[in-house]
Amino acid sequence: MQREYVARRLPAFAGRAAWNAILGTLPPAVPLQGDVTADFTVIGAGFAGLSAARRLAQLNPGAKIVVLDATRVGEGGTGRNSGFMIDLPHNLASENYVGANRGLDRTLIDLNRMAIRFAREAVEEYAIDANYFDPAGKINGAATASSHAQNEVYGAHLQELDECYEMLDEQAMFDVTGSRYYVSGLYTPGTVMLQPAGYIRGFAQGLSRQVVVHEDSPVTAFRRQGANWRVETASGAVSTGKIILANNGQLESFGIARGRLMHIFLFASMTEELSTDALSRLGGQQRWGITPSDPMGTTVRRIDMGQGGNRISVRTCAEFCPGMESTEYKMRRAAKIMRRKLDERFPQLRDVRIEYVWSGPLCLSQNGVSVTGEIDNGVYAACCQNGLGTTRGTLTGIAAAELASGERSVITKFFERQAKPSVLPPSPLAKLGATAYLNWKGWRARHE
Repeated sequence: MQREYVARRLPAFAGRAAWNAILGTLPPAVPLQGDVTADFTVIGAGFAGLSAARRLAQLNPGAKIVVLDATRVGEGGTGRNSGFMIDLPHNLASENYVGANRGLDRTLIDLNRMAIRFAREAVEEYAIDANYFDPAGKINGAATASSHAQNEVYGAHLQELDECYEMLDEQAMFDVTGSRYYVSGLYTPGTVMLQPAGYIRGFAQGLSRQVVVHEDSPVTAFRRQGANWRVETASGAVSTGKIILANNGQLESFGIARGRLMHIFLFASMTEELSTDALSRLGGQQRWGITPSDPMGTTVRRIDMGQGGNRISVRTCAEFCPGMESTEYKMRRAAKIMRRKLDERFPQLRDVRIEYVWSGPLCLSQNGVSVTGEIDNGVYAACCQNGLGTTRGTLTGIAAAELASGERSVITKFFERQAKPSVLPPSPLAKLGATAYLNWKGWRARHE
């Protein structure tokens, strides 16, 4: 067991998280100041961290729980998420999201629905705006015959799992989106469309009745101090009995799972508020979400005033970043590509300005497992979400909280059965191989 974990780097994000920005200003942050004590300390206030804190409060009435986040709630990785809380198999390493086998997919569906139920209960308990948690379903969009064939394979798999879906033809896709770009789509009803920053800000506000949340408080180290741990920030420290690390890929900066985690950045953009004239030219429905039939394609969402304005968001382009920080060159390149993707889908909106461009981190393992469970005496992880942060983050947070509380459930048993993330090739080879693979996959999915 280690006695000391020191961060080699602090979280860094490029571009402002649009989902947070469009909700307006926040009250001033309350960073951690001075020395405090807690029974539990959660590092990270995203999907995993706040879910862990809520579950801890449920299992340990009266316990003092402190949550520390490096930035503002909704400005980090959670606010850079596309907001699809998906119940069905969504394997990003697959050709068409189908998982390794039917039995595992059935298990994942059941677990994902537990996560969605947990989130829905939080929405009700904390009176989070229902616009931020919309059970509208989603569409796998197909722009070519080959991607339509991928949707058909996925549909057949869903049929084997006895899950509902609907195939949409070209006209139906136009009626939904106002775009002639898509030849077909596969609609599934179980996805919740989040306004991710709105949801997580509402979650943190509601949870603050039971838990202390300190923003702008990046953790620089945590050290063993007698029977407790001392969690340190630039301006304070927490003496705590147990720690939950809910900081996704940032876990590796503390030396944990080093050489086993892949850090990928995806880029996204969001338009300015659409004018009355632009909305008339666009047509279609007011809210919808499209994931590409090929996992390396382009994700597109349209939102309305209830979620922060009449806007369109586009996410595409992947960059392998072992240093967990994107490059300005890649940001500029991605912005040009996203402009082209928007114009291809909506030529009637060529005059609409893109207001926000940002990058968001993903943490993946080569064998698709999370880092969830006890990693040191009293230190638990809820990390490595494999690009499925909304549902997987919620699940890992619940699991870590239950394990830290001495509880067992079907969720903890699932993660306890998982292997460790497999070891990656040495750094130069890993970067070259991953970059070449992402470039090839991106080129192949360039129309999606």
